[in-house]
Amino acid sequence: MEQLVPWLTLQSVPGIGNLLFHRLVSRFGSPDRVLRSSGEMLGQVNGMTARLVSAIQRHKTPEWVYNDIERCDKNGFTVVTQHDAAYPALLLNIPDPPPVLYCHGTLHSDVCHIAVVGSRRATAYGKATAGRLCHDLSARGFSVVSGMARGIDTAAHLGALDAGGPTVAVLGSGLNRIYPQENRRLFQRIAQNGAIVSEFSLDAKPEAYHFPQRNRIISGMALGTVVVEAARRSGSLITARLAAEQGREVFAVPGNIDSPTTRGTHELIRQGAKLVENAQDIIEEILPQVSPNALSNGDVDERNPISDHDPVLGGEHKAVLNAIGYSPVHIDKLVRLCGMDTGALTAILGELEIMGAIVQEPGKFFMRGGKF
Repeated sequence: MEQLVPWLTLQSVPGIGNLLFHRLVSRFGSPDRVLRSSGEMLGQVNGMTARLVSAIQRHKTPEWVYNDIERCDKNGFTVVTQHDAAYPALLLNIPDPPPVLYCHGTLHSDVCHIAVVGSRRATAYGKATAGRLCHDLSARGFSVVSGMARGIDTAAHLGALDAGGPTVAVLGSGLNRIYPQENRRLFQRIAQNGAIVSEFSLDAKPEAYHFPQRNRIISGMALGTVVVEAARRSGSLITARLAAEQGREVFAVPGNIDSPTTRGTHELIRQGAKLVENAQDIIEEILPQVSPNALSNGDVDERNPISDHDPVLGGEHKAVLNAIGYSPVHIDKLVRLCGMDTGALTAILGELEIMGAIVQEPGKFFMRGGKF
């Protein structure tokens, strides 16, 4: 871990942002060489001023650098630098890649990532759709990247995990500041089958300005970004804009025209984002850029569409599930559609809900769940 000291030291120099850090390391080969270079040589790098040259030459390693390294080692965290094989290759191609990523779990550089983001105030439809998309993407060998926020992000991670695939959460806080707190268990599940990453030091709080900053990492790691529900002013739209600026694909899921959480996604579609109804819509756009070796669960055959994930059921359970779509339907209508009494139907709905096949919204409305 001692080799990390120059990376964190150079990063801590006042005025040295990620873009300038990248230029310096590209010019001199390593942070250690940057710190040992003469003022004359440092001054030749584009963007370096006399004040910044002086700041580098006078800078001493802060105590927090040694503390972070020690605590990472104690907690089983790793710090991945731009020179490490585990550092996401696509992330290096953005203008200002983070010099280091604090990591809990395992980052696999040889997998294909798809970012899935959306509203924190997601509807049941949005969460079910995000879960279903990510389940299917994960089942086809793609790794899902999101931000572990409430709503769509959480549903995206859970969908990938339920399919047994890897997922990566990019935090807007340090690894010692899990946010939101209710996702503490999800934090551990992701670390066991993927990775939690952050460019911020271990104790960094979830400051509001951190989240737009971390969004460039979410989009930067992925070949494409999918937005599932977003208001007109939404952090997810920032992620989509960053993806476009980074030369990546942008996808959007349509929704209810009366819902404020779909105004942003519909605007993206009007601007040219690809409309997404299922995972195959994403895969067929991404597939030409993907090497089969980059898929975590085997080959993808573009000729075979994603199959339905309905559970193997018979009789009345199957009839009830077939009557429920991805838009909420009231129990009274289900009684008429299925020709069942309310008591029997309620029992079957409860069993399907436990299985994750359906979700219930307030007012006795039901819709398909994200797992099937």
